[in-house]
Amino acid sequence: MAILIGRDTRLVVQGLTGREGSFHAKRNQEYGTDLVAGVTPGKGGSDVSGTPVFDTVERAVSETGANAALVFVPPRFAADAILEAHDAGIEVIIAVTEGVPALDMARAVAHVRGSGNGVYLIGPNCPGVISPGLANVGIIPGEICSEGPVGLVSRSGTLTYQIVHELTQKGVGQSTCVGIGGDPIPGSNFIDILTLFEDDQDTELVVVVGEIGGDAEERAAEWSKANMTKPIVAYVAGLTAPEGKRMGHAGAIVSGSKGTAKAKIEALEGAGIRVGRNPTEVAEIVAEIKG
Repeated sequence: MAILIGRDTRLVVQGLTGREGSFHAKRNQEYGTDLVAGVTPGKGGSDVSGTPVFDTVERAVSETGANAALVFVPPRFAADAILEAHDAGIEVIIAVTEGVPALDMARAVAHVRGSGNGVYLIGPNCPGVISPGLANVGIIPGEICSEGPVGLVSRSGTLTYQIVHELTQKGVGQSTCVGIGGDPIPGSNFIDILTLFEDDQDTELVVVVGEIGGDAEERAAEWSKANMTKPIVAYVAGLTAPEGKRMGHAGAIVSGSKGTAKAKIEALEGAGIRVGRNPTEVAEIVAEIKG
């Protein structure tokens, strides 16, 4: 069992005819994901390596039964692509696109979360989601993953890859790995994904990978004390990050006394969560807990 994506995932790629969209869609398909359609306005009726392309997501859903969307469109069109996928009945929307304007995402996230219809939006500026052995939607390299009982949720794509690789090297497999992205206004937060992992009968432990900026890690720590029965192991990047300087992601910035790695680590440890000081130590703690 896994969360968000699995064997029943039927994927439509918005931007399939572009270079990045076609490359990663092929990678996802080769992993075993059921790629059923692409969408590029004006190119309906064509195909990419046998995958039909439609002008709208609505048409793709009606013709192929697509239930998950991968957004690979330029930043200025990304929010509208998300809204189109949502309104067409897509259940899981994964937006890889980086550089989406914050006001655009505020509009899209408010619409998706406010609809109350249970649609999950992952991203933007994220590596996607992989359920090892079942499906891969996004840009996470499936070669480093293995099937197992550890769920992972991360704000950082690169750290997702590193920690997953460390886990696999220690013989610890993953149920689902979710990159929620590092933008200031994400479609899903740590608590959203932790809730799914808590309810997943095949996930036994969860790794949370945070970074400087915002208070998502602190809120997750507080929530977990009352709601998580499964152990959590965490890592927070940016202990040496200078105040006021953005570190990679748009949301990775320390403002005054808020958003520091030190404060996040204190909050997590205060909630009884073990925090590794580097990715290798995270994998070692997980392996120790798993016995």
